Amino acid sequence: MKILEVSNVTKQFSGLTALNDVSISVEEGEIRGLIGPNGAGKSTLFKNISGFQDPTRGQIIFDGQDITGKKPHDIASLGAVSTFQECTLFEDLTVLEHLLVGCHIRAKSNIFEAMLGSFSDKYIKKQIQAMDRALEVMDFVGLSDRKDQHASELPLGSQRALSIAIAVCANPKILLMDEPFAGMNIDETMQMVELTRKIRDSGVTILIVEHDMKAVMELCESLSVLNFGTLLAEGSCDEIRQNEEVINAYLGSMNK
Repeated sequence: MKILEVSNVTKQFSGLTALNDVSISVEEGEIRGLIGPNGAGKSTLFKNISGFQDPTRGQIIFDGQDITGKKPHDIASLGAVSTFQECTLFEDLTVLEHLLVGCHIRAKSNIFEAMLGSFSDKYIKKQIQAMDRALEVMDFVGLSDRKDQHASELPLGSQRALSIAIAVCANPKILLMDEPFAGMNIDETMQMVELTRKIRDSGVTILIVEHDMKAVMELCESLSVLNFGTLLAEGSCDEIRQNEEVINAYLGSMNK
């Protein structure tokens, strides 16, 4: 079953075509890699899917709903949640506090509940549910022993895991991961590979942009390759590894 369908998406900026008639689909439960050289249009496609940019033309269907042009928070509330290469964390908040912030989609309170605070049973119930979810996710990603540490005290691998944990708190159906392995050493990368696989095994579909080809080939079940804003090839890792067009456009330069 297809959970995400990008159909004939074109994105132009002042006459520059960043995406040209791109169509891809992602099957529910898979880990799909989106690869290609710098400037190929990968991040632009992510931003169009997640609502940070609107396509010039084309349609994006997520879980049976047309999300073309919807706002990022509306798309996230439907279950398509994004993480980005830059870990946007609050240095003075602890790991637990970050995850409580990440639970805000599940624990939305209106102004009257917030004003009533402890006098509202409904408000208290939502806060308890948020705490339970935060503790559950923290254990899931392996950060329980760092619960009271501030983000500024965490190594890069743990910061990246925290960023992903915040997204997991929102109960995503699909997780859009933008270069999660960037800047990591080998051990951190392998830990992130295992965490990503664990998230998929919990029932979350993964679409990942990444330049670390060793990690991509280890993790992904299928790949879509962009080049100059167009879809160059799709297939299994073995098929892409042997595709002459992909080798010439991208993989060959990676091996030099």
